[in-house]
Amino acid sequence: MACSSVEQVKVSESQIIKIWRYQLLKETELVTEDGQPIRIIYPGRSNDDCGADFRDAVIALGGRVIKGNIEVHVKSSGWQAHQHHRDPIYNRVILHVVMWRDTGAVINLQNGVSIPTLVLNKYTKISASQLPDWACSSATLGRNGEGMGKDPSLSLLSLPCFKATKDLTGDIMAESLDRAGEERFWAKARRFQVDLTQTEAKQCFYQGIMGALGYSKNKTPFLELAHRVPLQVLESITGGKIAEEECLARLEALLLGTAGLLPSQRPSCCPGDKSGNEWVDKLERLWTFCNQPEVMSPDAWHLFKIRPNNFPTRRIAAMSHLMLRYREGGIFDEIINTLKEIPPNKSHHILEKGLTVTTKGYWASHFDFGLGSRTKNPTLLGTSRAANIVVNVVFPFISAWSQLDSQPELEKKALDLYRSYPRLAANAVERHMKNQLRLDSSLVNSAQRQQGLIHIYNTLCTQGRCNCCPLGETA
Repeated sequence: MACSSVEQVKVSESQIIKIWRYQLLKETELVTEDGQPIRIIYPGRSNDDCGADFRDAVIALGGRVIKGNIEVHVKSSGWQAHQHHRDPIYNRVILHVVMWRDTGAVINLQNGVSIPTLVLNKYTKISASQLPDWACSSATLGRNGEGMGKDPSLSLLSLPCFKATKDLTGDIMAESLDRAGEERFWAKARRFQVDLTQTEAKQCFYQGIMGALGYSKNKTPFLELAHRVPLQVLESITGGKIAEEECLARLEALLLGTAGLLPSQRPSCCPGDKSGNEWVDKLERLWTFCNQPEVMSPDAWHLFKIRPNNFPTRRIAAMSHLMLRYREGGIFDEIINTLKEIPPNKSHHILEKGLTVTTKGYWASHFDFGLGSRTKNPTLLGTSRAANIVVNVVFPFISAWSQLDSQPELEKKALDLYRSYPRLAANAVERHMKNQLRLDSSLVNSAQRQQGLIHIYNTLCTQGRCNCCPLGETA
């Protein structure tokens, strides 16, 4: 269908995104505009951040399997109209999906690579006349794929995993998620075991916590900071007999300064409070005496679209508070001893409390330095993030370390606590997988099952390995 014949039809990008998301395409061979046969192995998950519309898609293009992101527009001219060819954040895009082609221009990424375009109006099950009032809300889609707008013939059966899961019982699904969750646990433990052969145990544990403080966006710079300011250096500060406030200031000054995030290191974006602030002035003054040769670039940190409470400056302040809290026995030894002593049914409350941080100081009203950086939240590290660290760092690390340290009882306790740990706050991957698998929230009722969903997504969905999915094997 030529674009000119349906220009009067108003179609939103969100409708086209739904067509792609639910793969409402005719059962026929797809061909890109440059004549390459294409097969959609995995359409990806919706991106709730900046960049392309779908992340982690897998396609087979001309006999090659390619993994990356998908960008969607109403017309092919949208790529250049939105200036994506000048934005490096779109360099992971592998396919441009549009409803109509209205230009013959080649689609180029910012790095100069050309990508193909797939025009959907040739293949969609929904006609142009249906599109303006067509609606497809994931909330209305049942386990059998009904509810696709007004046309009962439209279904979700073309989604990669739907055929394999639509007839499975809740017990089978739960067993598969538990198994996948345990596989993720052991995979994390094995990575810690490798690290422990190269790094001292306390430093390895500290690096694990630092990486978790960075979430996905800032995990790498947090790990870099942990290497540049090792635990031994921080403990040399906390091991002294200086007052708590002075100790905290020295910790923050060293970490924030090495990270390159102090106001003096970011004059263009972080001018500081015009009225001045005693705590900030103190950090700057202490930093001048640190004599730290290895300083990170502020550009190493991702600061765009970061929630204020997750900002790297606040998380670094949280780590400083944790070091101060555990200055007497050390964060490694005290958390290990806490886990040894607590009863299983109390584990999550005690361990989460041990990692939760609140403050009455500067960071109770700031998420970053400078004007416009104020927030009212004394919690630097809340119970939700603390629980994530317990599940993703503390338990698998202790399992790995106790194996190497010949403490089988501690290894077993770490796994048992993981298996019984209550559900965490849902993240974007979990929400995507629950929707994709048509799972009832009551089924994903533990941290282990949540981890199972993430494991299936990371190791199977995003790798195009639908034929290896444990849910498919049980069908």
